Amino acid sequence: MNQPLSSIMSEDWAAALAPVEEQIHAMGAFLREEHAAGYRTFPPAADIFNAFRRPMSRVKVLIIGQDPYPTPGNAMGLSFSVHRGMPLPRSLNNIYKELQDDLGIAPADHGDLSCWADEGVMLLNRVLTVRESDAGSHRGKGWEEITECAIRALVARNQPLVGLLWGADARKCA
Repeated sequence: MNQPLSSIMSEDWAAALAPVEEQIHAMGAFLREEHAAGYRTFPPAADIFNAFRRPMSRVKVLIIGQDPYPTPGNAMGLSFSVHRGMPLPRSLNNIYKELQDDLGIAPADHGDLSCWADEGVMLLNRVLTVRESDAGSHRGKGWEEITECAIRALVARNQPLVGLLWGADARKCA
């Protein structure tokens, strides 16, 4: 049974993604097929739409990544972010290094970027799920239509928005 979008994301995101609701439910079916075939996917189901939990109206910065980390315990539904206590992935270490080199901001001792999301930075992966140990495995399966709809909705608000496209897949959104 398909749950309403508003039960997995903020109300304004549910409204903005209504045009791709059928595709979102199709992706749920795709993930159930992956699991039935014995594949483990990330992030956990409860975290897949983590980037959409904060209101769209509060988004000031959009950072687009590729796909979730395919390592157990890392992916949490926010691009480049990992759960506290997990080792920092190379990409996040690079981000922290640039923040320190360019702005003098000391790196955090963890990789949880939820506080960025709370401040209006949307950390959106181009593809929202991945198979364990298989980066890019869910590219071309249907997530791109959903994330493109999200990006178009942010632009259509006609509010100031800074966009950062990190990685080759993200740059395809330009």
